[in-house]
Amino acid sequence: MKYRILQNKWFLYLTEFFSGVSVMAVELGASRLLAPYFSSSQIVWTIIIGVIMIAMALGNLYGGRAADKDPDPARLYRRILIAAVWIAAIPVAGKYVILGVSALMVLAINTNFLIWAAFASCMIVFVFPLFLLGTVTPCLVRATIESLDEGGRTVGRLGACNTIGSIIGTFLPTFVTIPSVGTSVTFLIFAGILLAIALIFFISAKWKKPGPYIAAALFVLCVIFGRNNSFAFWEKDLVYEGESVYNYLQVREDPEKIILSTNVLFGVQSVTMKEGGLTGLYYDYALAAPVMTQKEAPSVLILGNGTGTFASQCTRYFPGAPVEGVEIDGKITKLAEEYFSLPEEVKVTEYDGRAYIQTVKEKYDVIMVDAYQDITIPFQMSTTEFFTLVRDHLTEDGVMVVNLSMHSDGELSINHYLCDTIASVFPYVATADVPYTTNRELFASMKEMPAVLLEQGRLSSADSAPLTGNTEALAAAAADQADLSRMMETVSAVLTPYQAENHILTDDKAPVEVLGMRMIDQLISEELSYFKNIFETEGLSGLLKSLGI
Repeated sequence: MKYRILQNKWFLYLTEFFSGVSVMAVELGASRLLAPYFSSSQIVWTIIIGVIMIAMALGNLYGGRAADKDPDPARLYRRILIAAVWIAAIPVAGKYVILGVSALMVLAINTNFLIWAAFASCMIVFVFPLFLLGTVTPCLVRATIESLDEGGRTVGRLGACNTIGSIIGTFLPTFVTIPSVGTSVTFLIFAGILLAIALIFFISAKWKKPGPYIAAALFVLCVIFGRNNSFAFWEKDLVYEGESVYNYLQVREDPEKIILSTNVLFGVQSVTMKEGGLTGLYYDYALAAPVMTQKEAPSVLILGNGTGTFASQCTRYFPGAPVEGVEIDGKITKLAEEYFSLPEEVKVTEYDGRAYIQTVKEKYDVIMVDAYQDITIPFQMSTTEFFTLVRDHLTEDGVMVVNLSMHSDGELSINHYLCDTIASVFPYVATADVPYTTNRELFASMKEMPAVLLEQGRLSSADSAPLTGNTEALAAAAADQADLSRMMETVSAVLTPYQAENHILTDDKAPVEVLGMRMIDQLISEELSYFKNIFETEGLSGLLKSLGI
């Protein structure tokens, strides 16, 4: 070797180690970059892993051929420089590429939108730098092996360095960098590590060509312009935007309400009305579950508490009702306390919903399952085994309510499977569609549910006369009961017994991602059919004109 820094081989082993670290960090960063736009479902993860494996395999092939043709290590470190700059540029341009690809895919394809848009985004954003990093191992093997007698030992050491680096690169982003500094800075950190390795090589070699220094300058520009962690850069009313171990988190505010979303393109996970009262969303319909128990203060457990919209409503409309929430994302619970006025009496446990219900012995009058977010449906909370656990934790007259977030009457839709699965566990199942949304509320019980919910077990205005105390408080309570009664009248009008078939999800087989993807395709097709028609008849200029551009 003609480079002094490579004579003891330690630098080559460090290069292999940090290459492994960076590959895994980029992979995990890719999942967080794509999740706010395409969800974090198993389908998206499969695409990410598949694309990265393709890139690494092609890099291995090219790297081996390039090393045999010209074993000069300087060529490898030039490729590492380019990979570092490309990775650093992802926070600057990645989200714009994803949105551009999504817009083109929406216009160009009718089915499997999530698959094609996520795949194309991965190919454009991530393949090239990971292809370059895939050349590292074969080039280092070529540069490190001096005789066949030590070939196996050398390859083993390089492989161990890469594997150990990959292990560290798996844990660091998930538990340290992404929760503390965000996805954008995570990309910059690991790009900086790669850049430093390459610069050390070129500086020690007293490299006179400008390439390494141009790369360093470009990296500095990426640091300056890429530190903005905003995924929804077009939003003007955000009061909070950040990330947790589990989610992208966005809180936005308007004159009437405060909203939590974990997706930049669609979906409301929680909402608080500034003046209190009903939300106009599915939470209002879910209040039928505690009414069905015909108890004034039913005990309530919420699996997927979010920021506590339903919990807050239960404490308001059913004074004295003990309410518990389970939320896997502790950062969401902190947001609930800071922005959403979560009542202090609501106990929230940071845990997975199914794991929690397996550990407790208590029984509840109402259990709400609100853990489904568009295509991101935890399969372990969609099966007969899970709903059997819920049934066993209900009181004799208890009611389970499930928020089905992708309303569809289509044959073999995700809701079709979920409803059939629940009906295989509960003898009495009814549904209520929430107008102007994609939500459908499902109610299930071991006993027949009341056909008319209006004032079932609740105070009417006449019943409130004997009460004494604060006049304003009584007036507010009477107004709340009037609102609730009107809401129950609305639910009664749309509550429909469910006629079950035999499409069952089990722990062994629950293809919720594939079923959800079909539903997303249908929803996107319905929502964008107007713009597609304009594009097909008037072209791009007509589409831009219709959008006011």
